[in-house]
Amino acid sequence: MTPASPPILLYDGDCGFCARSVRFVLAREGRDRSLRFATLQGPVGARARAAEPALAGVDSVLWVEGGRVLVRSDAALRALAYLGGGWRVLAAVGRAVPRPVRDAVYDWVARHRLRLAGGAGGCLLPTPEQRARFLDIAAGTG
Repeated sequence: MTPASPPILLYDGDCGFCARSVRFVLAREGRDRSLRFATLQGPVGARARAAEPALAGVDSVLWVEGGRVLVRSDAALRALAYLGGGWRVLAAVGRAVPRPVRDAVYDWVARHRLRLAGGAGGCLLPTPEQRARFLDIAAGTG
């Protein structure tokens, strides 16, 4: 993952809520479509976490871009900003909230994500056009 690489959204591949969140992004993204996806459990996620020792035990959505790694609410807000339009405005409003407050809300959602997803595992099946953007699948590990 170099500074010139497209952004990558790392998510929990075992979480139905996380899979729905990825589908949410895919359904609402604009023409850019540069965002790549990988699971925290896959080789890309493992490399990203190994490169940043502070991320070793992190169980959060991660946004990797330009050599930077965003976690928790920062990553979620960056994903909203990526969508553009009104979502970018919502992300800007969210960034105005102090990070400790945002992260507390993020943590609450994370603790309850199985209930919020209806308890279902939620398999994520990208379309043929989307498959190349899923790095674990493109590498043959997903």
